[in-house]
Amino acid sequence: MVSLLVASKADPASVGPASALLSLCSSWSRGPEVDYNPTYKTGNVRMIQLQEHMVHEDFLEQRWESQTGEKVSEIIFMSKHGAASNRPALTVHPIGVPHLMKHENPPAGGRAGRVSPPNPRIGPWFRLLKSLSATNKLLPEFEVTLEATHHGPWTESPAMFVEIGSTEEYWMREDAAATIASVFLKGLGLDGGQAYGCWSEEEHRGQKVLLGLGGGHYAPRHGDIAQKEGVWVGHLLSGYSLLMTDPGSSSNLKDYDKVGGTWKEAILEAVAATKLAFPGGEVVVHLDGKSFKAWQRNAITWFLDKENIKVGKPGDFTS
Repeated sequence: MVSLLVASKADPASVGPASALLSLCSSWSRGPEVDYNPTYKTGNVRMIQLQEHMVHEDFLEQRWESQTGEKVSEIIFMSKHGAASNRPALTVHPIGVPHLMKHENPPAGGRAGRVSPPNPRIGPWFRLLKSLSATNKLLPEFEVTLEATHHGPWTESPAMFVEIGSTEEYWMREDAAATIASVFLKGLGLDGGQAYGCWSEEEHRGQKVLLGLGGGHYAPRHGDIAQKEGVWVGHLLSGYSLLMTDPGSSSNLKDYDKVGGTWKEAILEAVAATKLAFPGGEVVVHLDGKSFKAWQRNAITWFLDKENIKVGKPGDFTS
C-alpha cells in the first residue's frame, strides 16, 4: 500500500511544493513512468508529476496499480486555488460533486452526484498547515482555511487537495510552496517523525468524525471546530451543494419529503463515503443551522432523524 502524491507541471502552485518536497527529503529516487509521466518514490510514498491539470484525472489510483502493481491507500493533490477575492490563502478540502444530477457533465471533473472518500488527514493536516504557516510567518497575510467538498477528479481511494491561492503572484510564492512542502514532509513522516492523520480502525474505533452541512464555501463554522486538536473531518457540504426547492407547504412534517432537489442524495452520498474512509468511526453531522432558512433547516433535521444520522454540537467532536 502506497500514498500517492499528485503534482502537475501545468500548475505553478503544484510545481513549487513538489520541487521543494523533493529537495527537502534526500531519500527520493526515480520510479517507473506511469502514463508517460515521471514518478518518484521513498519508503511507501510515491509522487507523480502530470503534464496537464489534474481535475479530470479520473481513476488515477487504478492506473497506478495496473502499471506498477502497487495498491494506492490514499491520494493527495497539490494544486492552485482560485478565488474572486484574490486573497492569498492556503486551503485543504475533500473532493466530489454531490449536488449534480447523474446525467450532468461535471465541468470541473469527478462523477456527477458522487464524492470520493475523504482523506482522514484533512483535519490533522489543516491544523498542521495553520501551525507551519505561523512558524513561517505567512500569517496573517495568508488565510489558512478548509474548503467545502468540490470538483474532481474521481478516485475511489481516500483523497484530498492541498492548495495555494488565489492568484499567480501567490501560486509562485516560494515561502508558500515551502510551507506546503513542509506539511507533506511532516504529515507523511518523511522527516523521521510520526505521521499526522493516520486513521486506524482498531485504534480509533468509535471516535466521532465531523461531517459538515451548510455554510459558505470556506466552511467557517465547521473550520472553527476542526481547529481543535483531535477532531477528524469528513465531507463538508456547503449550502450550494444542498440544492433544495421549497414545496410551499413545508411547515408540516409530512411535507418535508416533498422538498425537491438533490440535497437528500448528496447527504447520503457524503455520509456513505465518509464512513468508508473512517472504518469503525462514528460519522456525526455538524449542522450550520444559521446558514439555512427555517424550512430548509427543518427539512434537513427531519431527514437526518429519518435516516438515523446523528447530529452533534461543537463540543461533541473533541477527543
